[in-house]
Amino acid sequence: MSALRTRIVEANGLTMQFTEQEQGEGPLVILCHGFPETSYAWRHQLPALAAAGFHAVAPDMRGYGGTTRPESSDQYTLLQLVGDLVGLLDALSVEQAVVVGNDWGATVAWHAALLRPDRFRAVVALGVPMMGQPPVAPTRLFPQTEEALHYTLYFQQPGLAEAEFERQVPQTLRKILFAASGEAGPRQPGDGTPTPFGMVSRQQGLLPPLPEPVTLPSWLTEADLDTYAAAFAASGFAGGLSYYRNLDRNRELLAPFHGLPVQVPALFLIGQRDVGLSIPGMREIIATMPSLVPQLRPVLEVLNAGHWLQQERPEEVNTALIAFLQSL
Repeated sequence: MSALRTRIVEANGLTMQFTEQEQGEGPLVILCHGFPETSYAWRHQLPALAAAGFHAVAPDMRGYGGTTRPESSDQYTLLQLVGDLVGLLDALSVEQAVVVGNDWGATVAWHAALLRPDRFRAVVALGVPMMGQPPVAPTRLFPQTEEALHYTLYFQQPGLAEAEFERQVPQTLRKILFAASGEAGPRQPGDGTPTPFGMVSRQQGLLPPLPEPVTLPSWLTEADLDTYAAAFAASGFAGGLSYYRNLDRNRELLAPFHGLPVQVPALFLIGQRDVGLSIPGMREIIATMPSLVPQLRPVLEVLNAGHWLQQERPEEVNTALIAFLQSL
């Protein structure tokens, strides 16, 4: 199998960089990464999908890596992010694709399938389920006290999290990637285990309470970490953080689509130790997903895996993903 390569296209007004397997042919599969990642997160899936007869591409999402990083945070709504994927299809002269995503990429993938089922014929999501419209603005729902606030609220103030994360980029990534992985250990709702996606001390910030791993988790090499660190040293974190700064705006923009189900075949995978499962009520949200996604296949929970599922358990993810694609 030939090597991975990067390409540049113009899509939805962006210069978009994506990675693909050379000689990859067949039905198109778009792989959308989350925060804090880049297209490199899909390094194990691209060759496997090409070998199975699919043309898989993994873009650096808006604000990340080699793709354009708009300065204004209002340029990172879900409508714009779905528009980027439609623009990528157009740039590749492809009518339809299966869209796959993890973390924020999962949210984008769900909404691409919801809003443009004519272009995205199926969806696979890792870690983040499809959820209905919140009853009020999301930033009013997340908890905060005098001492701490939910990480999504910590991310709202431009420049605050950037200053912390960009101080020592390799250490930032090392801590976040480890703490949200299955190798950081099991978590239960309300057990107080520090995670990157929980409460943040107003005095300390997000990183100090996170464990400092003696060694990297088994699924992440020093070369992998260096690749991520180089990308974020160049881009900064403002682009990725801007996704969170549009939570309330997304609710407003998506109001006309409230109650509309995802009408295409769908698959959802989650790690048994995903930090999202430590959020009270998350399992109930997952259990009720079929009301929002009528063609959802049985949920796959991967034992002892964490939030970075396609990196932590590539063989299991590849097997499930390819079986789903071949069943369409």
